[in-house]
Amino acid sequence: MRVGIVVDSTCDLPQDYIENKGIVLLPITIRIGEAMLADHRDPEATLSFINSRVAEKAAEAETIPFSVTQIRDLFLGRLVIDFDQVFCLTVTKTRSAIYDNATQASFAILNDYKPVRQQAGLNSPFALRVMDTQSLFAGQGVSAVEAVRMREQEVPLTAMRERLDELARNTHAYMIPRDLHYLRSRARAKGDRSVGLMSAMLGSALDIKPVLHAHQGQTEPVAKIKGFDPAVQKLLEHVGKRVAAGLMTPTVCLSYGGPLDEMRGLAGYAALRETCERHSVEVFESVMSLTGMVNVGKGALVVGIADRGPAFSA
Repeated sequence: MRVGIVVDSTCDLPQDYIENKGIVLLPITIRIGEAMLADHRDPEATLSFINSRVAEKAAEAETIPFSVTQIRDLFLGRLVIDFDQVFCLTVTKTRSAIYDNATQASFAILNDYKPVRQQAGLNSPFALRVMDTQSLFAGQGVSAVEAVRMREQEVPLTAMRERLDELARNTHAYMIPRDLHYLRSRARAKGDRSVGLMSAMLGSALDIKPVLHAHQGQTEPVAKIKGFDPAVQKLLEHVGKRVAAGLMTPTVCLSYGGPLDEMRGLAGYAALRETCERHSVEVFESVMSLTGMVNVGKGALVVGIADRGPAFSA
């Protein structure tokens, strides 16, 4: 049984991991003025973007997910031939049309995939399941890593599906933005009222940083802490405590809107790495996707874990 795993561009995992594990990517296109940028999760391209003139207008960007037709063509042109079972893990449907587009595409191939497989000499059944991770960025990475782990352990497909559903309900993604004014401008461009103008102005003036929590498809602030570094330290201390208590998966995903060496110098990082090593928890570090950075601004930190314990608060 050949099991395929598909994620979209917003899923924050190291590029070499995605390539080595054969994870298939649904790219997202970003339109900034007249410029069109394809997000293929290339960290060098993302870091180059940060310092480009185009980045000055990033808050006005439009993100364009693969259409139903484009996803259908990918399914028929590649997935139905390369795999027998596919899990397509998408960013939360409350933040993107990718889940709905992929679901429609999965129905669109029902009458077409059999001739394609037969022509390739494949007479075995094919199944495709589109799953909403109910998370975003580093949070999505947790589900993808667990899907790879289960595939390598040859876990039965029904058990894989049930496990991924369970993880989606218990994944926590935390984000700390550096620039509240950017986040406010971006939210206004998208019609998102989660960061008000007055709170952004007040937060910037007082250097108050919100800790945003994405869980079960909803994103909301769970803490406000003075200073980016103290906020990061408190968040990473919480994650370290959850690691010591026992996560649902031996995985912590970190993504950062900038060079990873910069992230590794943040307060609390070294202690978290030591805790993870002591408890045999693997840490996956990646430069945030271009799509993610456009939406939350450079210098933001995101942490993803799967945990039944209490969420972060301060």
